[in-house]
Amino acid sequence: MSRDNIVCRIEHHAVLFALLAKYAVTICGKRGEEAIQKGMIVYGNERGARMAANALARGDELTTMTSQAYGEWKPDYEGQMEFGQLRLEPTFQTYITKCAWCDAWKKHSLLEYGKLYCVNVDKAVYQGFRSDFVCTPMAAALSWGGSRCEFDWGHPISEEEAEELARKKKELGTSCMKDFNYHTSHLKNTIGRTLTEEFGEDGKKAVELALEEYADIFGREYMEIL
Repeated sequence: MSRDNIVCRIEHHAVLFALLAKYAVTICGKRGEEAIQKGMIVYGNERGARMAANALARGDELTTMTSQAYGEWKPDYEGQMEFGQLRLEPTFQTYITKCAWCDAWKKHSLLEYGKLYCVNVDKAVYQGFRSDFVCTPMAAALSWGGSRCEFDWGHPISEEEAEELARKKKELGTSCMKDFNYHTSHLKNTIGRTLTEEFGEDGKKAVELALEEYADIFGREYMEIL
């Protein structure tokens, strides 16, 4: 298969994370789980920093509204995700009722490990966007048995900003988004680096085993593209 025809989706991204977590925990125990969370904070911060750089490059201030506008990904197809707004003020709150990551972990019997993704990623992305921003989960995540994910973004969005958010998303389209070949590679590199730094040869072994199982599931070409 030509490399041009290899297109990672959310499923690939979700499964790779879960496998990295699986082998980190299997080999290194509780310390492996802690290292995964350390890596996820770095990964989220890096994503948020890219979003902030895109906003600033286009002359936009770093606000809660622009943090929503400059998201780096979109669902693979309509209906794959279901999310929306709970309220605008006094603080902006959102929810997710259908999650493609959660669906992928369930499909591959990896929810036990995949749910570790949900502990810090949204908080880390938001803080990477602006260091004084804090995202607070308000309910147990879907992956942890909740009925829906809920987030409080700590600042209000006015009615005018909500209208501007819709306009800004339409204006930007996919110009600031990355495909999941990129996102999955980024995940592999950041988490893989963290595990290697934390555990040396054991960390390398965890990454190798995760990639081997990933290749068994999707095909070696999907591993080589990363």
